[in-house]
Amino acid sequence: MSVVSELLKKKWIFIGFLVGAGILSIPTPVGLTPLGMRALALVVVTFIFFLTEPIPLPGVALFIAVFQVLLGIEKPSAVAQSFMSDSVFFIMGSLMIATALVKQNLDKRIALAIVRLTGPRVERIVVGLISFSAIIASFIGEHTVAAMMLPVGAALINFTSDDRRKIRNLSLLIMLSIAYGAMIAGIGTPSGAGRNALMIAYWKELFHVNITYFEWIKVAYPIILLEIPFIAFFLCRSFRPEIKDLSFAIEMLKKRVEEEGKMTRKDWTAIAIFLTTVMLWMTISDRIGLGTTALIGVLLFLLTGVVGWEDLNNNVNWGTILIYGGAISLGIVMKRTGVSEWIAQSFLASAGMIGIHRGLPLLAVISLMIVLLSSVMTSHATVGMLGPITLNIASLSGTSILAAGFVTVISSSFAYLTPVASAACHIMYDSGYIKRSDFLRAGWKLALVSFILLLFMSGGYWVLLGL
Repeated sequence: MSVVSELLKKKWIFIGFLVGAGILSIPTPVGLTPLGMRALALVVVTFIFFLTEPIPLPGVALFIAVFQVLLGIEKPSAVAQSFMSDSVFFIMGSLMIATALVKQNLDKRIALAIVRLTGPRVERIVVGLISFSAIIASFIGEHTVAAMMLPVGAALINFTSDDRRKIRNLSLLIMLSIAYGAMIAGIGTPSGAGRNALMIAYWKELFHVNITYFEWIKVAYPIILLEIPFIAFFLCRSFRPEIKDLSFAIEMLKKRVEEEGKMTRKDWTAIAIFLTTVMLWMTISDRIGLGTTALIGVLLFLLTGVVGWEDLNNNVNWGTILIYGGAISLGIVMKRTGVSEWIAQSFLASAGMIGIHRGLPLLAVISLMIVLLSSVMTSHATVGMLGPITLNIASLSGTSILAAGFVTVISSSFAYLTPVASAACHIMYDSGYIKRSDFLRAGWKLALVSFILLLFMSGGYWVLLGL
């Protein structure tokens, strides 16, 4: 980033504080207390910082903590407690488990396993890449799977041709298959994305509703299974590959795997611990907590020597944990001071003017709002900021808060249009294989289909589940 663009970005710090000061200087509107007005100023400035990122997002989390105290919204001890909860432990443990799995360097073995199942035809390999990325990402997170699968895609591309320009469509097809498969799958289980843990925390902290690991899967996982063929179809139609058969690349891949030898004891131990942790999440986490269960998995990795503390310390993104802690803390403040309810009432008044009051039409508006905002802001920031508001909108309108929460989280995974919202898309974009404009070619079709699919699921399947 050039010095000029960096300075232009920093201007948003000044703008943010100016807007916050402006809010504090105007009369308190009906429905808000003076304390709520200070909280509203904090929320608006935080939103500006999340949207424009004039400082790193972990810095925004620190801003949330500091200004809760400086504005007299909350006491220091209460702020500290709100930053550390079972949901934050869950996010931290999930990141550590993902780090332990990536350390085993299973990428070429994964690629070979996929192509052995699919065969050499490109269309079938695309389905295999999407399916595998989706299944694994639904448990350990899209960013981890993208990092793990990037070498897989690169190997298939590089073994096919030394000149990427000759197989540009094939390269895009392979890389976007991984990115979109991982991105949509993040909503499959609570451990699939930090924003899922955020929503679980909001349900629990704001409305005293508990959702178990398995209950989440029942609601969200069918959407992943339905999305996979749509993603494969539209990608193959949008990026017609120059080569239809990858037999040569597969043979080269087999030779590389044979050179690496058989899987080691650590490899098998890592897989066993991961599967054990998933089983614990699905069976006993409702009693001991998702976070504690994740930490059991981390302890097993450390006790067996599969991973060392130095590996976790050096490779876990601690800033991510801080971001989610800040989002949860801000959500609690928004609820306690009445800000989320005031914003929700204002939203409902506006929606009522066009005849939207509750139920499926209201969920559709929420979904569209989340999709659009996620296209210009990271998905976890979108859920972090709007989660408490959409839940309050549902609560005040008589719409299911569970349905509204799931719509909020799932819609944040429909940001196919840019590499901004999704960690998986951002990783693929940074690799140099994909340009920004490439996301639009198939992305708008997938966003539209996903939106329609979500409405059918929420108006049909979810109703049968009792949401």
